[in-house]
Amino acid sequence: MEKTVKIIPFSEVTKFHGHVCPGSAIGYRVAEIAIQNLISPRAVDEELLAVVENDSCSVDAIQVVTGCTMGKGNLIFKDHGKQVYTFMNRKTGEAVRISLKDSIEAWDPEFAAARQKVFSEGATQEDKKDFERIKDEITDKILTAPAEELFKVEKVETEFPEEARIFRSVRCAKCGEMVAEHRARVENGEIVCIPCFSEYSRN
Repeated sequence: MEKTVKIIPFSEVTKFHGHVCPGSAIGYRVAEIAIQNLISPRAVDEELLAVVENDSCSVDAIQVVTGCTMGKGNLIFKDHGKQVYTFMNRKTGEAVRISLKDSIEAWDPEFAAARQKVFSEGATQEDKKDFERIKDEITDKILTAPAEELFKVEKVETEFPEEARIFRSVRCAKCGEMVAEHRARVENGEIVCIPCFSEYSRN
């Protein structure tokens, strides 16, 4: 019999994220697919690792469902602006890459027009109701559609990042605030933080 792993309900994502939306639904399905493919329970420590290539609503859902968080060091953000997510199981060495096949607008052309209208200055209550209706319909579709309709899912071989390290803090010579050693810069022979660092450029 095929082994499955219990997934927490979508309502827990909504509690954390604050509202229901297509983005959080995408993250929920992505996390669900990853856990089932990697046969991994929700991460307690760093046994499961997530690499996300956007900072959308989906990432909130991934944190709730997988237990991968920035603070634990097992959620890595790459600012690529892509609906692509890679999950790695440190215990088995397996990894799965999940990418969204199409945009939300492609699933329902009404969505883009409704969103533009509702965020305009002249939006009416009727416009807002229409937008909420379409948004809820798309969210429901994401939560219920077969995974293969929405996502490309592939097992991949990839290099696992080292586990998170704790770096000592040093004091910035300019503002006096503490900064993690690995994020500090050297300016005129003194240690400074990134906001205080004067970037050199001849362009």
